[in-house]
Amino acid sequence: MGELKAQDRQDRKVIQLSGIILNADSTDAVPGVNIYVPKKGRGTSSGRFGYFSMPVLEGDSVVFSFIGLKRQSFKVPENVEDDRISLILTMEVDEIALAEVEVTPYPTEKEFKEAVLAMSVVDPMTISGSNMSPEMLLRWAEAMPASGNENFRYFQQGLMQQNQDLYGPRPLRLLDPFAWAQFIRSIKRGDLKSRD
Repeated sequence: MGELKAQDRQDRKVIQLSGIILNADSTDAVPGVNIYVPKKGRGTSSGRFGYFSMPVLEGDSVVFSFIGLKRQSFKVPENVEDDRISLILTMEVDEIALAEVEVTPYPTEKEFKEAVLAMSVVDPMTISGSNMSPEMLLRWAEAMPASGNENFRYFQQGLMQQNQDLYGPRPLRLLDPFAWAQFIRSIKRGDLKSRD
């Protein structure tokens, strides 16, 4: 019985899914929408005019996601007569009530108070050098969570890497002559010398 189900899965027809994504509040196209099949790890994104096109299999679940819009999914029907499906998809604004967030440049209130007390009394706009040391700034940067833009950029980079992996292996930097030339130049410049 298990072999029969596996055989059915392999015989699923390839369908070319294409369409246009519009904003539900208007007839404006939505570019940059992520369109992907989660179980397969493949996908694409809508172009400048909201248009997209990608191959899918019968029975696939396709997800449409974009920051600030409600996520949607589309189930490709089984036993489709034609080998093409066209969609006009409208995406609504995702109105999620977020709790108030207090943004401060310091990880803790105690460190903030210490920095205020250490400020120059002569010029209140000047922060003493000890509070802006690279070590302190690095600690603050490590304690801060990633912003929405950073998370979105990492997500996009991951999708791009997945698309690249579909067409061949990732390049090995150890075999890249340009990387070696850059490395040798940095040694000659003394970039790798320890600074005491």
